[in-house]
Amino acid sequence: MKKHSKMYVEALGNVDKNKEYDVTEAIKVLKSLKTRKFDESVDLAMNLNIDAKKTDMNIRGSFVLPNGTGKAKRVLVITKTKAAEATEAEYCGAEDMLEKIEKENWFEFDTIIATPEMMPALGKLGKILGPKGLMPNPKLGTVTTNVAEAISNVKKGMIEYKNDSYGNVHFSIGKLSFTEEALEENLRAIV
Repeated sequence: MKKHSKMYVEALGNVDKNKEYDVTEAIKVLKSLKTRKFDESVDLAMNLNIDAKKTDMNIRGSFVLPNGTGKAKRVLVITKTKAAEATEAEYCGAEDMLEKIEKENWFEFDTIIATPEMMPALGKLGKILGPKGLMPNPKLGTVTTNVAEAISNVKKGMIEYKNDSYGNVHFSIGKLSFTEEALEENLRAIV
């Protein structure tokens, strides 16, 4: 039998399993629980009742949360022609950055934004970037000619979502330090 921690048992005592909570009540209960020594993330899991084996039912995209995620993202821009627009990004370059990733195993960034002309060169690093979830994708808005807007969206709190093999979608809607109104606004925007 699995033994649960004291905090887990205490939190379970504050929640009625047979009651359906509306969003406002659920967030109040969440904020009333004993906090940890760090700023906890608030996550949401939704069952979409889709058959994930059918490709036409799969869901994937990106979305900018109204109040952000509470996480600072470091952005790498891979471009030859739009480097002047990448002033807000932490790192910017072209083949030099791709060589650094390949040869030095450099991953001091959270998101890659690329222009379309750089995708053939980036495609060669697909085996390195793909498993880490860093490969740019037009559906997610990370392959674009409007680099400044893409950087702005990532910095504001753009989240990427994709259904899992059971038809569920998982989101991080903010941090526990957010106000109840900010968490609710982020949650309602996603729904």
